[in-house]
Amino acid sequence: MDVPSHPQAHAALVLASASPARLATLRAAGVDPHVHVSDVDEDAVVTSAEEVHGPLEPADVALLLARAKAEAVAGVRRGDDGGESLVLGCDSVLELDGEVHGKPVDVDEATERWRRMRGRSGVLHTGHWVVDDRGPENGGTRGSLGATASTTVHFADLDDEEIAAYVATGEPLRVAGAFTLDGLGAPYVTAIEGDPSNVVGVSLPLLRELLAELGLAWRELRTG
Repeated sequence: MDVPSHPQAHAALVLASASPARLATLRAAGVDPHVHVSDVDEDAVVTSAEEVHGPLEPADVALLLARAKAEAVAGVRRGDDGGESLVLGCDSVLELDGEVHGKPVDVDEATERWRRMRGRSGVLHTGHWVVDDRGPENGGTRGSLGATASTTVHFADLDDEEIAAYVATGEPLRVAGAFTLDGLGAPYVTAIEGDPSNVVGVSLPLLRELLAELGLAWRELRTG
């Protein structure tokens, strides 16, 4: 996508996600986005896509949901602010044995997940989708694009008591893959191969590249 840059442009980012980790990661990198959570029915989106295309690869599921969230929020804001938003949607899933895993639905599922994960490796896929609804007069492109970042995660070989204690904290129930790299789950990740910010929920290097394709430099993101 060949888009001219706009060196004087500044853009406020809208994060279409309720994830505190994504918000904290962006803020730590100097960007303080407005948060507008989408009301996308994730199961319905995936089911609908699979009815048309057949089974989806885990990385494609993450990208599909990221796009759905970004486009849903952009559509709402188009009516509220005249369509002058730069919206980022993200979604993360863990691939283990070729299967897609999001947030566990309950303690039993989180426990069973960790029993499968311990001493093994999985791939954390995070889909990113950016909708630039800004007009040319505001340095925008009206463009829309996305990509998925994937990071291999190696898990420690936890015993049953460790798994039970971690699940009891409630953290595994709140996050895709049932683990964190930046929270209580950090001691149980022995190594990663790839971008660490992607495991947290938003790949900063990939986001920078997507913005560049829209003609926007990272330094041009306006905070607040």
